Amino acid sequence: MEIHEILFWFLTVMALGCGLGVILSRNPISSVLFLIATFFAISGHYILMNAQFLAIVNIIVYAGAIMVLFLFVIMLMNLNADTEPQKNRLIQFAGVLSGGILFLVILAALRTTTSNAADFTSTDIGLMKNLGKVLFTQYVLPFEISSVLFLSAMIGAIVIGKKE
Repeated sequence: MEIHEILFWFLTVMALGCGLGVILSRNPISSVLFLIATFFAISGHYILMNAQFLAIVNIIVYAGAIMVLFLFVIMLMNLNADTEPQKNRLIQFAGVLSGGILFLVILAALRTTTSNAADFTSTDIGLMKNLGKVLFTQYVLPFEISSVLFLSAMIGAIVIGKKE
């Protein structure tokens, strides 16, 4: 086995295990920490596919900023209470039924696929150098328009938030 294949399967098992940890964990803080580990495993997959920019953005945006917001919301709402209201049997049955249908759809999609997970061609499309070259040559006008929009949004937020 090649090192890329070993890393692929390790990251896959880690992402699936941590994803199950997010769903099955009763503690909301543990669930958020499992979700952060899942994001790191997905970023590892991006690195294996030679898309370093997506990996870094995934870590900074999702594992960094959004998960910190989730933690603040959980701590402010005090969702760590031991008393959880009992769910109706009909809602539990609907959840099991929809989960089973989703499982059947995933099995049908996996049955029709023909590609091997370890057989992928490495390209240089996700490298920062190539992304920057395309961004500043082919898409320079939309890039500059979006930067002006972001600048005006920041100035508007400062003006609205400023006290008289």
